[in-house]
Amino acid sequence: MTNRLRGEISACLDGRKWTLVLTLGALAELETAFACEDLQSLVDRFSSGRLSAGDLIKVIGAGLRGAGNEVSDDQLAQMTSAGGAAGYAAIAADLLQVTFGEGAIPDESDTSNGSDSPPENVSNSHQFHHTGAGENPSAPFPGHA
Repeated sequence: MTNRLRGEISACLDGRKWTLVLTLGALAELETAFACEDLQSLVDRFSSGRLSAGDLIKVIGAGLRGAGNEVSDDQLAQMTSAGGAAGYAAIAADLLQVTFGEGAIPDESDTSNGSDSPPENVSNSHQFHHTGAGENPSAPFPGHA
């Protein structure tokens, strides 16, 4: 069973339920993959609202490996997700939401990612938001003063 308070989500890929978590090692993997100097740079990168299929593979793959699954990006690229591309986007959005908080994730209405609980405060905008109402935009991480 996943624990969202520890940053874990569950997702269904290739008809199998997987646990994903962006551990410190997984975040370091993403910093390298996206040529980011630090975690704030990662948040800024995801805040752009523009993620390619390759970006989704990197984020989801890092989450799978962070949870101890031995899955390469090449293997992940061959897996299917309910909802197709939108399903992959929902998985990545949910993973980023539990990792960085409400203010750093895309609003996502597709809950077909197989998680134990769907993302909260969802809409159809599919946009990333760096800060939420009342948050300090110069804080090191969204939701933190």
